[in-house]
Amino acid sequence: SVKGNRLVAVEISDMGSGMPKHVMARIFEPFYTTKEQGKGTGLGLSLAYTIIQGHSGTIAVDSKVGLGTKFTIVLPTLSEVKSS
Repeated sequence: SVKGNRLVAVEISDMGSGMPKHVMARIFEPFYTTKEQGKGTGLGLSLAYTIIQGHSGTIAVDSKVGLGTKFTIVLPTLSEVKSS
């Protein structure tokens, strides 16, 4: 809990190829994608970021090339949202 708020955290990780820092710096930008043309819109992480922020939450990413990527999503519990 942070400053008395009740929070829930979800971590999602993989053991894929990971991302270099220059890619990680842009992954939440609308329409940014590393996929080839026609294979992705670049809206998935941008929309997730917007939705999570809209619910007073945060999303963070940690990635190491060759080792994988971990996303951490932190959201207030429903009782905290109702009382604020």
